[in-house]
Amino acid sequence: MAAITDLSFMYRWFKNCNLVRNLSDKYVFITGCDSGFGNLLARQLVDRGMRVLAACFTEEGAQKLRQDTSYRLQTILLDVTKTESIQAATQWVRDQVGEQGLWALVNNAGVGLPSGPNEWLMKEDFVKVINVNLVGLIEVTLHMLPLVKKARGRIVNMSSSGGRVAVIGGGYCVSKFGVEAFSDSIRRELYYFGVKVSIIEPGNYRTSILGKEGLVSRMQRLWERLPQETRDSYGEEYFRNYTDKLKNMMQLAEPRISEVTNSMEHAIISRSPRIRYNPGLDAKLLYIPLAKLPTPVTDFILSRYLPKPADSV
Repeated sequence: MAAITDLSFMYRWFKNCNLVRNLSDKYVFITGCDSGFGNLLARQLVDRGMRVLAACFTEEGAQKLRQDTSYRLQTILLDVTKTESIQAATQWVRDQVGEQGLWALVNNAGVGLPSGPNEWLMKEDFVKVINVNLVGLIEVTLHMLPLVKKARGRIVNMSSSGGRVAVIGGGYCVSKFGVEAFSDSIRRELYYFGVKVSIIEPGNYRTSILGKEGLVSRMQRLWERLPQETRDSYGEEYFRNYTDKLKNMMQLAEPRISEVTNSMEHAIISRSPRIRYNPGLDAKLLYIPLAKLPTPVTDFILSRYLPKPADSV
């Protein structure tokens, strides 16, 4: 048994250390670089000597990133929900990379709000999140794909543990399940082109994806716009307990986001990138096991976490 364990460790060590050659000549395009995972990944890849094309949503974010890095990083403004913005970014990337193509496309841009009990949300709340996290990711990929195929490179898609087990209502988990399906299907299609596709499924990390507004005020606004009949069916105690549980989840979020960006970096520079990365102890010990359990068991465990509504049976 010890020998098998040693061989397994050596195999994983070899795969982790088996890096792509001539990294300094390769281009990486990353969306969502204003802050969080995308911002830190851009800095890591610049430090490694790669050529980084960083897409930011705001000029302020782009300017700060340029100031804090080197000439190896260039920025462009990108709104992944607008086709014309994606088309302009694609042409810009094509002009930068030339005939060598794009080594890696990192679809990192994402939002998490609005989220909450599904009945508390409207169609527009779902669409807002899905348009960024899923539809935008798909459209960026379809536009950039010829450049990635030319380089026989790779695509790295940011999903979530919430793409394996739905732990909260709203468009976030819906969009991440979609990212998983799109990534799986396009990975199989691109196999014969020499393009690799990796999916990042982090646990609960502390980033700006949940916005700057206070959690309590956001939930209060959702609660107050509900019809009185709906509020009565849940009850004030449900609202308070649900909000408190979300606050606790945010407070327990892991601040060391480098665990995620290290996984993203490995997917870009390794000759043997993994199909799925699960950074975070909660991802490995909680969310992924929950996703693999029989559905009734998972339902039972997660339902114990939710408060009981006033009209519960």
